[in-house]
Amino acid sequence: MLSASPAFHGFSVDDVAKARDFYADVLGLDVEEENGMLRLHLAGGRDTLVYPKGEQHQPASYTILNFPVPDVEAAVDALTARGVQFERYEGTPTATDEKGVFRGGGPLIAWFTDPAGNVLSVIQE
Repeated sequence: MLSASPAFHGFSVDDVAKARDFYADVLGLDVEEENGMLRLHLAGGRDTLVYPKGEQHQPASYTILNFPVPDVEAAVDALTARGVQFERYEGTPTATDEKGVFRGGGPLIAWFTDPAGNVLSVIQE
């Protein structure tokens, strides 16, 4: 029944203006604002809806968006220069280097959060 529907996903934030600034200005994504919500136009032709929940917002405790990149270290350096801070999670301190790149097995990955506390990553292609 839904196999032909062009599905999309979404997540909440506590402040749409801060989210717009972060996703557009810091990450450099194409962002459209309409009806108090954002639409992130991501590579690959799928959009992501970002909607306000105000004080009821609870940051996702999992990675909501993964951005595959050819060089994680270069992406981390570029994002750090734009003010992004990378996360170091409990249980991974020896596998995460000083830049925040996790080197504990699998593809190289580095996690960071948006202004609402939602988790994102850059991950080696």
